[in-house]
Amino acid sequence: QVQLVESGGESVQSGGSLRLSCGASGDPISYYCMGWFRQAPGKEREGVANFDTDNTTTYADSVKGRFTISQDNAKSTVYLQMNSLKPEDTAMYYCGAMIRVGERCLEGYTYWGQGTQVTVSS
Repeated sequence: QVQLVESGGESVQSGGSLRLSCGASGDPISYYCMGWFRQAPGKEREGVANFDTDNTTTYADSVKGRFTISQDNAKSTVYLQMNSLKPEDTAMYYCGAMIRVGERCLEGYTYWGQGTQVTVSS
């Protein structure tokens, strides 16, 4: 099992940058495929960026070229660097962990953090 805690969310102006962190305890995060998600008020949770099978990365079209997901196994932390932020990026951001078997990610995120709020003003 792994416990996830997000941090780094805050209020910023449009065009600004933030780096979110997801600290993990319990199992090493190398046991999992990690991802970032977000949920805005009145909307469903959506995928933002994640590591896939064979350690490839996938980004939502809305964040491509602006957001970067990275992972430091030694620090048990996953990051989301967010640049050129827009008001539509305003949401609660969550990290999730999906069980990994070898280089393959099994379907479905099993573990979730509590989220960190990002608010972007115009």
